Amino acid sequence: MTALVIAEHDNATLKGSTAHTITAALQCGGDVHVLIAGHNCGAAAAAAAQLAGVAKVLVADAAYFADGLAENVAEQVLALARDYAHILAPATAYGKNIAPRVAARLDVGQISEITRVDASDTFERPIYAGNAIATVQSIDPIKVITVRTTGFDSAASGGNAAVETIPAVADFGKSAFVSREVAKSDRPELTAAKVIVSGGRGMGSGESFKILEPLADKLNAAMGASRAAVDAGYVPNDWQVGQTGKIVAPQLYIAVGISGAIQHLAGMKDSKVIVAINKDAEAPIFSVADYGIVGDLFEIVPQLVKELG
Repeated sequence: MTALVIAEHDNATLKGSTAHTITAALQCGGDVHVLIAGHNCGAAAAAAAQLAGVAKVLVADAAYFADGLAENVAEQVLALARDYAHILAPATAYGKNIAPRVAARLDVGQISEITRVDASDTFERPIYAGNAIATVQSIDPIKVITVRTTGFDSAASGGNAAVETIPAVADFGKSAFVSREVAKSDRPELTAAKVIVSGGRGMGSGESFKILEPLADKLNAAMGASRAAVDAGYVPNDWQVGQTGKIVAPQLYIAVGISGAIQHLAGMKDSKVIVAINKDAEAPIFSVADYGIVGDLFEIVPQLVKELG
């Protein structure tokens, strides 16, 4: 019984989501192989080979894999699928674009966003915005799974897997890469950050989010936001944390002016320590917070920055 992990990478580096997905694959039992479908992607393959538990890295190198088009990557996975009992991808935009295509073509049910492996055929996943956990047992011969990376530790380094070049499938030819606009920031990437400072509708305006910047600077934190703040146009979409945004589980999550709608809580309640600042003592965010401060955020945040020196 062998599992195949579809690696997320940019050809030069391996995304952290892949290391978490490898941990889930190891818990399924048997060997773990990692597929690197890319172009001039030797560095990403070498990084995958160094992760503990990986038995083999398969490299499919072709120019039409360079930008990670889901149609092409899915075809490469399908060419290998019959050799595997489990096919896993991270539950990121990348993985969610590929896995359903693979499951549909294999005529199996996809098991989405697992947070725990109970057995090789049994998995746990959150439902109802995280308010319930479903235990799912699959009888499909090949299990296609997306992994909620916050549910699994990152695979450790120290591996020495074999790297094998495999034939690349032909270009699917029905999609083409046009352009990509990447948000640039000196701050840590939101889903990988150890500390996150998030603002909500209580910030009042996009200009008011600047009050959070000194706090984020002190803590070397990423900045996030609730959907309400994003919908109001205060901050960009890629800041959104929640059920319809990014799922995060940092060591420290500071929620400022966030009431704590169920959709937001679903995206951050697995954080190790949660600090909430809100003037409404009855705000739902306090139900998940480890520490709560009731008061005016425009007074409390500067005081907090001052205390941090």
